[in-house]
Amino acid sequence: MKYLKQLMIILVISFAGEILNELLPLPVPAGIYGLLILLACLSTGALKTADIRECAKFLVEIMPVMFVPAAVGLMDMGEELEDMLLALVVMIPVTTAFGIAVTGLVTQTVIRRGKRDDK
Repeated sequence: MKYLKQLMIILVISFAGEILNELLPLPVPAGIYGLLILLACLSTGALKTADIRECAKFLVEIMPVMFVPAAVGLMDMGEELEDMLLALVVMIPVTTAFGIAVTGLVTQTVIRRGKRDDK
């Protein structure tokens, strides 16, 4: 019953994100709205991590399985992707390197601030 309650909390927040996506005329995906709502609930203490921990852990563990349909869809679109092959070959490594660099810089900043706060 605990897992069902946790799943329902996550689904209600996701549904609220879907509603915001329909109401607000912004080009923001519903999932982003849901994540922002979840962040706000966790930050304000309206929701405790213990309230969703086990279900969230399970969803993160099965996340790779969720990419299988997208990968199959890409394989099915081989001919359409051939037209963009050069752009993809350039864009994928550049954006990957950019993402890694930004993640590293943010991580270093957080670690430095944590050490400074400890002193």
